[in-house]
Amino acid sequence: MISQLTADQLATMLPGLSSGMIPKMEACLAAVRGGVPAAHVLDGRVPHSVLLELVTDEGIGTMVVPGVKS
Repeated sequence: MISQLTADQLATMLPGLSSGMIPKMEACLAAVRGGVPAAHVLDGRVPHSVLLELVTDEGIGTMVVPGVKS
């Protein structure tokens, strides 16, 4: 699992992802390119996954961020 990706990194690796992850990651990519500060993909089967991702330093999912602006 990758804990954080930039939009550009995700766009590069998107074609190689498993078919089930592609729609999720495409949605994250569209969100951050549309102005959302960060998008997260979590395993909803894990109890309290949203809280664990947002309020712990480790997190449990993947966060997609826009990237560094020049």
